[in-house]
Amino acid sequence: MPDSAVSTTQPSTSGLHLQLADLLGLFGRVPLSIHQLLFRFAIAGVFLRAGLAKIGSWESTVGLFADEYKVPLLAPHIAAGLAATFEVGCSTLLLLGLGTRLAALPLIGMIATIQLFVYPQAWSEHLVWGSILLFLLMRGGGAISVDHFIGRYRGRR
Repeated sequence: MPDSAVSTTQPSTSGLHLQLADLLGLFGRVPLSIHQLLFRFAIAGVFLRAGLAKIGSWESTVGLFADEYKVPLLAPHIAAGLAATFEVGCSTLLLLGLGTRLAALPLIGMIATIQLFVYPQAWSEHLVWGSILLFLLMRGGGAISVDHFIGRYRGRR
């Protein structure tokens, strides 16, 4: 079979590189605000569920903090109350994109506390959650957030 017939039926290596470059170019055009929105929803989903579960079964929650979690320096009922408050409150703020940077801080603190004192073997999950929260802390909630609209409103005044 002649070489020209082979080149017309199979894509060339340079053609594949161009297609890959085009695909990567498409990925590069996804707005950062979409990532920020998805990050906020992902973290809020994790922590909101945990907070609502704590509130829904309060006696069991306090028992877990007394028997299993054993957060140092805090009484179990205080640690449980703080955890539930931060999980529900900060998750709600993240869903709205309101006070995103401020809402990320207590959750980062909770992850660090859990990693150091409660579940040190869960570092891979904590690393993912912490990385996302650090990103939100540094970059904010993005263009699809109440923070953004407040900033735009304040800028017009």
